[in-house]
Amino acid sequence: MKTIIFVCHGNICRSPCAEVIANTLIKKNNLEGKYRVFSRALSYEEIGNDIYPPMKRVLSAHNHVYSTHHADILKEDEVVNADIIYYMDRSNYSLIKWKFEKYLSKFHLLTEKTTNKDIEDPWYTDRFELVYCEIEEAVNSIIY
Repeated sequence: MKTIIFVCHGNICRSPCAEVIANTLIKKNNLEGKYRVFSRALSYEEIGNDIYPPMKRVLSAHNHVYSTHHADILKEDEVVNADIIYYMDRSNYSLIKWKFEKYLSKFHLLTEKTTNKDIEDPWYTDRFELVYCEIEEAVNSIIY
């Protein structure tokens, strides 16, 4: 089973969005035995918090089913056991280099197979639908 972790700054918008989309695809395509997917934060700011309400609204509008989320920090043992970890933007990568230097080969920009562009943080830009669409495109390129 391939373990995939999605990470972003706070684990309340982008990474849980990617997790929900990936789990929807996995279930839809009967791939439950092929992938284990979850999301984490790179900072402690939002630990314990649920998905940010505007992101929840976008996920619901796209007919995704999800449960209550509790933001959590990425831990070294999770990095060690992961097959691949996708981050959302180059600012995330700066934190990754500082925290997980010896595991950098496991980390990849989520959009590396699509646009190779950063996925902006909608917490700051309020562009949740755009971010959803970019994440959906990228996740579709990695779950098959």
